[in-house]
Amino acid sequence: MISTRPIRADDLELVCRHREQMFRESDAPGRTEEILESQTAHFRPWLVKHLGDGSYFGYIVEEHGEPIAGIGLMTIEWPPGPSHPTQDRRGYVLNVFVEPSHRKRGIAKALMDRADQEFARRGVAFAILHATRMGRPLYAQLGWSATSEMAKSLS
Repeated sequence: MISTRPIRADDLELVCRHREQMFRESDAPGRTEEILESQTAHFRPWLVKHLGDGSYFGYIVEEHGEPIAGIGLMTIEWPPGPSHPTQDRRGYVLNVFVEPSHRKRGIAKALMDRADQEFARRGVAFAILHATRMGRPLYAQLGWSATSEMAKSLS
């Protein structure tokens, strides 16, 4: 039996593992094991804080009580702009992960639908995410579109 529940503070290590595996499977260059381990070591205390204050929220999907997928959500302050001219925040989707053994079953789509509902419940009218190559087709199917965002490492 598959069920979905809100993320809890005791999901810390699960979210860290999902996030690290998501980046491991992504197509971005330069993602060495050393970098992934360092990222997780720094992400863990960040997540403790944000799970604790409720600013990181989301859902875990379980099958027979065992976690098989998850999604993280946040609302972030952002100045009003053309995409959300009356709001000073936007939704942010991160850490979407489905265990390989459970992919292609509609679980990620169900999590994204749940994210839409949660943002609507919180009055958020616009959301963003950063997609991996593997996730792009699903997000496009659900109405997400690419933006003109660019990035630069300053270190």
